[in-house]
Amino acid sequence: MRLRAEKISWAVRGKPLLADVTLDAPDGALVGLLGPNGSGKSSLLRVLAGLQRPDTGRVLLDGVDTRSIPRRALARTLALVTQHTAADVDMSVRDVLLLARIPHRPLLAATTAAEVAAAEQALADAGLPGFGDRRWSSLSGGERQRVDIARALLQQPQVLLLDEPTNHLDIRHQLDLLERLAAGSTTVIAALHDINLAARFCDQIVLLHAGRVAAAGPPAQVLTPARIAEVYQVTADIDVDSVGLTRVHLRQSIDSVHSG
Repeated sequence: MRLRAEKISWAVRGKPLLADVTLDAPDGALVGLLGPNGSGKSSLLRVLAGLQRPDTGRVLLDGVDTRSIPRRALARTLALVTQHTAADVDMSVRDVLLLARIPHRPLLAATTAAEVAAAEQALADAGLPGFGDRRWSSLSGGERQRVDIARALLQQPQVLLLDEPTNHLDIRHQLDLLERLAAGSTTVIAALHDINLAARFCDQIVLLHAGRVAAAGPPAQVLTPARIAEVYQVTADIDVDSVGLTRVHLRQSIDSVHSG
């Protein structure tokens, strides 16, 4: 499913968070949102998920304005994983996972055996077999993040929005997650901090700066020394290997260059 945002602007108490942002995520693409803290990545994901109505602009799913889609239908189509989830929820991990199936059931319908089996498989796929009976509050930050992502995938969305999904994961699980997302058929938009992970796995990158799109396109076109200097205030060298993989080598801050 294709997701498109057109000319999104949003301000809070007169402070612009997003300004004239246009984004296009083709069917099945992995799109990375890059930019420093405060650039608008989380704000944009909230707008894309329908949690926040923009002041201007619209979000389209296969050409249909999401404001015209009923909430349950939208929940069957689109899932969002945020950076922070409550740690004190008194539920089992299995029950947390099964929340993902609510939009797919008739109202008040009971959980099915097939859904429980799917939840157990989702845990195994996340590298957490046997965690179903664990209490949510007992999990580490990385374990909660992996369960959150497993829950979103169990929802079987056609569009998946992820806010810093690798934040609490070790290197192995970062790579495992991004490899799965890149190989899947779901349209994914993920806010990422690691420029090289984004360059390696993303089909497209949207580089945000102060709430605006500084550049959008394939990694090799977006990640240039000039743009990295402008947006991140650091100097960088860029290599593109024989298979077209872009690698960014960050060197020092612009302030260090100027003071030197």
